[in-house]
Amino acid sequence: MYSILEPIDFIVVAAYLVIIIGLGFWVSFRKKKDTGENLFLAGHSLGWSSIGFTMWGTNVGPSMLIASASIGFTTGMVAGNFSWYAFLFIFLLAVVFAPRYLGARVLTLPEFMGKRFGQSTRSILAWYTIVTVLISWLSLTLFAGGILVSQILDLPLWGSVMVLIAIAAFFTIAGGLEAIAFTNVFQMILLIVVSLALTVVGVMKAGGPVAVYEAVPGEYWNLLRPLDDPHYPWAAILLGYPIMGVWFWCTDQSMVQSVLGAKSLKQGQLGANFTAWLKILDVPLFILPGIVCFILYPELENPDTAYMTMVTRLFPAGMTGLVMAVLIAALVSTIDSALNSLSTVFTMDIYVKKVKPDATQKEIVKMGRIVTVVGSLIAIGCSLAIDSIKGLNLFDVFQSVLSFIAPPMSVVFLFGVFWKKTTTRAANLILTVGTAFSIGTGILYLWVFPSAIYDFWPHFLLLSFYIFVILSVLAFLISYFDKNAEFRSQNVLDFSNLVKPSRTVYVFWLLLIVVMVSLYVFFNGH
Repeated sequence: MYSILEPIDFIVVAAYLVIIIGLGFWVSFRKKKDTGENLFLAGHSLGWSSIGFTMWGTNVGPSMLIASASIGFTTGMVAGNFSWYAFLFIFLLAVVFAPRYLGARVLTLPEFMGKRFGQSTRSILAWYTIVTVLISWLSLTLFAGGILVSQILDLPLWGSVMVLIAIAAFFTIAGGLEAIAFTNVFQMILLIVVSLALTVVGVMKAGGPVAVYEAVPGEYWNLLRPLDDPHYPWAAILLGYPIMGVWFWCTDQSMVQSVLGAKSLKQGQLGANFTAWLKILDVPLFILPGIVCFILYPELENPDTAYMTMVTRLFPAGMTGLVMAVLIAALVSTIDSALNSLSTVFTMDIYVKKVKPDATQKEIVKMGRIVTVVGSLIAIGCSLAIDSIKGLNLFDVFQSVLSFIAPPMSVVFLFGVFWKKTTTRAANLILTVGTAFSIGTGILYLWVFPSAIYDFWPHFLLLSFYIFVILSVLAFLISYFDKNAEFRSQNVLDFSNLVKPSRTVYVFWLLLIVVMVSLYVFFNGH
């Protein structure tokens, strides 16, 4: 398939990576050290545009791009729900969670939960964060990146994963993490421009917008599908996605961090609104290329190669290399950031906080490096395990894995914010036993009794909803019957004087809601 690659493509890839490493040296020598809020939250100086682009950029990476084209190829628009339905949960972040987070003046969400339920919950959340970073940000990205590199270099997945980890480690040694952070905005803009160009060139080659519309089955343009649809029935989307949506958009540190760094609540709420507007672009930029690929290259055996097929067949030599270089560099950026987060949380929240409070700076740095190496090895194992999941394409693999991570966190944050009587014991049991139950169910669904072979399983999104309901009932019962005063007196948060959203915030959100309802009406008449 990739015999059409020219030597110039590999030269462009190598040159791009060398430039990024060079930037790494330059940035690491000139950048001043910083600590505390300035380091983590930009000194509470972020405006709405920075917040919007940061949240969207964190969400829209190469792995999502490759996976979205894959699901576009096989099922069409229905995967757009994962981008467009998100506006409700970004709205929830803006009007419910953001005022409470900013009012509590916290650096991290485990810190917020510590103020709500006590230090025991904060410690458990640190471990939960490690697990989610390891699975959702590191292993899945490594898996998607491994697929990409294996397509480019014709390597087995394990070899491709090793190549990516080696490049990520080399960047870190060369000071490249700061460099990639420095160039991330540029890379995201380049990715968007490339995807837009790919969509336009593909649509023109397919005969124009009308020809594309008429060339695929009518259901390809439907966002909501019948209950008997084998891929994404409307009930699975309607009930299951909210569990993932609350976790991802309202409680995940990586996604919420830029809102925590807002210069004011209003800027944070407008920034979240801007993110939701940007999410509209996901469908034309990332899913539509997959639909166009289905029209142009219907003989394609593996939908996961849809994006790279479009790139290699529609772009000239050199341009193909540039696309690959940007994809690889952005993947390395995500892997590096995930390794850095993993190392930071374990070292500071567990090692220093619990194991060795008097650790020297040298010991802290050494532990951070050890955790980075161990995290890399675990992530390699996880990514190869993900490769053994049968019967699902790349997008479905992503969403199914995330749907089993989400329920415990969604339950604890929703109960913690909306029900004052929720106790520490309930939160801790949901985060420990509930997480084991949820992830254990996922292991049964994906590996032990895979859904591709055993047809007694409901859709993975419905399964996520059922787990959420079970854990919610447990949280209610434990809290209701918990008579231990110690578990009821942990809350030091006061939500009585929350700042209400301004009229400007409500106007922009109202406009967005009108647009989103219109899109759902338009894309369900086929």
